[in-house]
Amino acid sequence: MPRRSATMLAATLLLIGLLCASVLMKVPFTEMSPGPTYNTLGVQDKTGTPVITITGRETYPTSGHLNMTTVQVTGANYQPSLISAIVGWMRGDVLVVPHDNVYPKGQTDQEAQQQNAEEFASSEDSAKTAALKQLDIPVTTQIIVSSVTAGAPSEGKLHAGDRIVAVDGVPITTRTQVAEQVTKHKPGETTVFTVVPHAKAGQTPNPADEEQVSITTAKAPDEDRAIVGITPGVDHVYPFKIDIGLQDVGGPSAGLMFALGIVDKLTPTDLTGGKFVAGTGTIDDDGAVGPIGGIQMKLIAARDKGAEYFFTPADNCSEATKGTPSGLTLVKVDNLAGAVKALDSIRSGDRAALPSCNK
Repeated sequence: MPRRSATMLAATLLLIGLLCASVLMKVPFTEMSPGPTYNTLGVQDKTGTPVITITGRETYPTSGHLNMTTVQVTGANYQPSLISAIVGWMRGDVLVVPHDNVYPKGQTDQEAQQQNAEEFASSEDSAKTAALKQLDIPVTTQIIVSSVTAGAPSEGKLHAGDRIVAVDGVPITTRTQVAEQVTKHKPGETTVFTVVPHAKAGQTPNPADEEQVSITTAKAPDEDRAIVGITPGVDHVYPFKIDIGLQDVGGPSAGLMFALGIVDKLTPTDLTGGKFVAGTGTIDDDGAVGPIGGIQMKLIAARDKGAEYFFTPADNCSEATKGTPSGLTLVKVDNLAGAVKALDSIRSGDRAALPSCNK
């Protein structure tokens, strides 16, 4: 075989080998793509039930859209091939990011799903609280047992969801007070919790439901202080029932749009005026809006669904402006009150008054 032909054959075989390797070689990346969007004023596609249901309080007709947006993410155990990752980098509707940016090292699919479910539940609670505060509707806050450590002195005596009324007779109104009261004891001493069992904790407070629970404290593993082995949490009691029935969605990023949906249903004014608004953002109990991941994929999902406006957390504005789909107006949002005010401008057609990510 002539040397030239042999060289070309060797090069061809090497190229084929490299292509095969690129198909088989796995790389530590995760792929993100646009996910479904859900109108918080509408119904679920699968069941036909409202996304938000309010009972025990007068609600008002709504129109238009207040769509929460999602991102589809490959699983914690999935790793794309090198060629798949390269193709993803070249596409505009797929985001390829380092695996550890999405899933902490060693996290399994089951652990990721559990974390997402917990974050979603927390965002629902904060959305309800922020919405009612926005409308000056009183919300009662109570301190509960969030979790009990296995093998700790509290195991079998206190349970997740129990409302903590007092510790050693001192009324409890904040999470830090629980540790403050317990650590006044030495390890081995007894502390007395006044609690309302979790089955009745979310009801209107009634002294008849309270129970006294004596717990012998133990020594903390890291230092010489008393512990009982619980994690205190905050729970809210609302004056009427608010159900968010969305399924198969996780994470905290729907908080803002859930809060807006609740406010719209409880407000005589039709906040959207029939416009199609989408958005994203975490929310806390006081209505502050925080950043989220995958903003570019959510912009694509919103525009593909027909959104005209996109409520964007202020801290995501810089990233969002780099890939805004044509025809989609980014509205910068810092808090729930600002989002409601922006809806007023959208409804009236006053675009100049909108806080823009481009300003």
